[in-house]
Amino acid sequence: MLRIYKADERYRTDLPWLKSRLSFPFADHIDPDNPPFGPLRVFNEDRIAGGRGFGGHPHREMEIVSVVLGGRLRHEDSLGHVAETGYGEVQRMSAGSGIVHSETNPGEDEVHLLQIWFTPAERGLAPSYETTSYSLEAMRGRLLPLASAQGGEGIARVHQDLTLYISELDPGQRLVFEQPEGRRIYLYVLKGVLELPYGERLEQGDGARLTDTPQLPLTAADAGARYVLIDLP
Repeated sequence: MLRIYKADERYRTDLPWLKSRLSFPFADHIDPDNPPFGPLRVFNEDRIAGGRGFGGHPHREMEIVSVVLGGRLRHEDSLGHVAETGYGEVQRMSAGSGIVHSETNPGEDEVHLLQIWFTPAERGLAPSYETTSYSLEAMRGRLLPLASAQGGEGIARVHQDLTLYISELDPGQRLVFEQPEGRRIYLYVLKGVLELPYGERLEQGDGARLTDTPQLPLTAADAGARYVLIDLP
């Protein structure tokens, strides 16, 4: 099964300090026809103005991964963690039994990020936080893991059976993603055009949800493509 969600179909939040494009119902947006996709609950592309952000607020029982695409993002939480992440860096917060945190833009230029939420495989975990970094060159021509259940060097550890990848393909470049049967794939294009089987295309801001696809060929169109792929249970 393949279902494509075009960029102009996504929910929008347009405030003087926040521009957000949402792939799933969130906050004031309600849509029973757009349910969670496995453990994936939130996939937002946010742009936060300089000096603004989300003040202290609580979370429970959620794995929250923020991938910074430009600018700087400052994190503070009730465990005493204080960190700033930029492009090429990722922050992961496991809310577990409960945590309070804030996310703000400490700079003058906007910060551009993906904020992705997953339900954990186990409830009641101790809350935790980490930052990781990756090589921007390492995502060229391959699927580079940013977060997974195993974690590792440069890979954030999430408490769920999934892997979050980022990739950049040159024009005409092709790769094939393989996974065991019975799993899900979530795709999101950050830049360029990604060609899928059966003549389907994903452009910037488009997303796709796939099931029963153990082999997925991905080809960059003439402009190349940068995208995120999530392997989900």
